[in-house]
Amino acid sequence: MTEVLRRGRASLAFSFFVQGVAFALLVTRIPAIQDRYGVSDALLPAFLAAVPVLAGVGSVATEQLVKRIPPSGVLRWSQPVVLLALLGVGVGERMVELGIALAVFGLAVGALDASMNMLGVSLQRAYGRSIMLGFHAAYSLGGILGASLAWAGAHWELALWVSYLPVVLVLLPAALVGSRWFVDGDGGAKAEAVGETVPREGAVVFKVLLPLCLVMTFAYIGDSTVSNWSAKYLQDVLGSSEQLATVPYNVYMVTTLLGRALGDFGVRRLGAVTVVRVGALLAGLGFAVVAVAPGAWVGMAGFTLVGLGLCVVVPQTFAAAGRLFPGASDAAVARLNVFNYVGFLIGSPLVGTLGDAWSYRGAMVVPMVLVLVTLVYARSFDRQPDRYGVGHERPRTADVGRGSNGL
Repeated sequence: MTEVLRRGRASLAFSFFVQGVAFALLVTRIPAIQDRYGVSDALLPAFLAAVPVLAGVGSVATEQLVKRIPPSGVLRWSQPVVLLALLGVGVGERMVELGIALAVFGLAVGALDASMNMLGVSLQRAYGRSIMLGFHAAYSLGGILGASLAWAGAHWELALWVSYLPVVLVLLPAALVGSRWFVDGDGGAKAEAVGETVPREGAVVFKVLLPLCLVMTFAYIGDSTVSNWSAKYLQDVLGSSEQLATVPYNVYMVTTLLGRALGDFGVRRLGAVTVVRVGALLAGLGFAVVAVAPGAWVGMAGFTLVGLGLCVVVPQTFAAAGRLFPGASDAAVARLNVFNYVGFLIGSPLVGTLGDAWSYRGAMVVPMVLVLVTLVYARSFDRQPDRYGVGHERPRTADVGRGSNGL
């Protein structure tokens, strides 16, 4: 493997890490943001919903933008904008300033998520083996660090800008320096080189992509359920203490990191289809355990299983989109990325509405069923039967990086 690809992989992993830090610093300080700007409980959901909606817009715009400039250029400049928008949230004083900062943050995050995963898919194709989960593991690691920094800021009652400024001062120049080594792919050219039939540029057939869009939506419904409702569920339904109720999300993030750090090895040995099926089964089992848990510790075990299962699904969904459309992978990734935000928007209010109208135990059955639907679409994660890698791949290793003709 050339030094260029190794540097490209390391620099992209760092971008995923930076994004994990930034997003965690925003979402885990929502109470402090609400207090600083005097946002009422009635108005808060509108502010929170605006971020994923605008991120979807940013992702769609990125599909058009990368026809003119490479994804590395979009990523190189969207990441500093995200960091500066985060700082803007911390230094503003009026609600209109908060609205502007969140709008910029949302649009830039959409472009950032789309371009990062575009580069990840193209690098995986160049490597000829699964490396996509490793990038998302870096994101999880950044999320853990960001959440820890947010906890420290809340514990010491630091002003938002005091919490955010040092992070931006360190990460922004580091991200700009690291962006020098981004590697753009050439999906169509690479696919032609290995004898694949390449769709014309931008020829993403939505009917073919739809199963992956549904899987992405269901995965993020599950993820947002854990993110937004695990603490309330343990405290209100399972009778845990307030302190213990904060533990499941931290455990969820750690298991997500571990699962993704080891997941690429599983994909190489077993293939993407098997790994996704196992992940869906684990996540479904986890939600089932949560729904019937007699106490807080069993509930935490259930959320842990959910983390181990869900963590492999999203990275493999992006990778599968790249394999389905080797000549139009950037467009496929951009469109698929929109359903990340669709799931995020649906998940939390869906569980909350069902919990209030019925029961929160019953509400946990819904993400369980949706995650298990992934099993129906599992074959979409492997456009044709696995072939085996040659060269740097050991025998009997499933090749998920390129198309059906190997290296």
